[in-house]
Amino acid sequence: MPYAWREDTTGGRTRLKIWPHRSLPRRGFVGFILGTFALITIPLYPLLGTFVLWGLLPFLLVAVGGIWWALERSYRDAEMLEELVIGPDEVHLTRVNPDGRTQEWECNSYWAKVDIYPTGGPVAHYLTMKGKGREVEIGAFLSEDERKALHGELADALRRALTTDAAQ
Repeated sequence: MPYAWREDTTGGRTRLKIWPHRSLPRRGFVGFILGTFALITIPLYPLLGTFVLWGLLPFLLVAVGGIWWALERSYRDAEMLEELVIGPDEVHLTRVNPDGRTQEWECNSYWAKVDIYPTGGPVAHYLTMKGKGREVEIGAFLSEDERKALHGELADALRRALTTDAAQ
């Protein structure tokens, strides 16, 4: 799953990092572009040495360039990260958007609540956190099953933070 939990030994904090899933790693990206280029040139082989080759070649190169641009755009759009820090006193969410802007939300751990909306949200099983008069979305780019699993894990982490605080 494209998220990872980490326990801090100092301060009793739990950290969650969430990032978008990438089904095509960079090595695969290069291989896909090369494979596409190789396959798209196969129909050109019988045209070698003719003027028709020069008429078709620009269109085929534009097609490969369009695929390259679309995949690069997809990588840029997926350069986001959400980090949630759950402590005994405070919950802090930081989201770094693809354009570099940072959005932050925080509230008291006691008042923090995690909700999931099976229907009615922008996506099925819309996952949010409430507190301090605001409701913020978390893990928007996760799949439906990942949001379901994360809901239970977030609720458990919030519960543990409160019991840790009560024990101290």
